[in-house]
This record gives sequence, C-alpha cells and structure tokens, in this order.
Amino acid sequence: MNQHQVVSTFRDHPRFICATCSAVLALQDELISKSFSGRDGRGYLLHSAVNVKLGEKEDRPLLTGVHTVADVFCVGCNDRIGWYYHRAADQAQKYKEGAQGAIR
Repeated sequence: MNQHQVVSTFRDHPRFICATCSAVLALQDELISKSFSGRDGRGYLLHSAVNVKLGEKEDRPLLTGVHTVADVFCVGCNDRIGWYYHRAADQAQKYKEGAQGAIR
C-alpha cells in the first residue's frame, strides 16, 4: 500500500477524523488525554494514529518544557493536525514519548 494513501477502516467504531477531508485519524480508544493545547488551540493526546505522516524532528519549547517533536500531517489533505512526541527532556513528561499530541 502507498504510505500516502488514505486508509478507510474503522467505519463502525467511534473515531477521530480530519476536520478538512474527513480521513480517519484514530479510534477514540486511542485517547490518552483531552487536556492538551498547542499553537493552534486545544487538542488531544493519542496513543497512535493512522493516515498521518511526520515532518522533520526539532527541539521545540512547549508549555511543559523542551521536547523533540515532529509536526503531524493528514495524508488525505496534507493539513498539519498536530505533533508527534519523539523525546521529552523532563522525566515527568516521558509518558508522551511515542504519542500523537494535540490532534485537532
């Protein structure tokens, strides 16, 4: 399968979709927290997502300290929909590593 092709599964399950193109991004079961906010407003922290691609890694100062992150883009429309946590410097923030943040 082409890594930039939208996967349409999970039709009978509660899910998060892209606000622009309606591509499925994740099942609601993937939700870790609704208490996140970023430069574009409120968002959710998810264990994993589908139909997304990652931008370049960068160290970015966030509200909880500097994290190594990459922007996350929808494969269906290429809109930036959040970021991916590669590394958290603060031990208390390690639970975010490997998670999709602020999916909006």
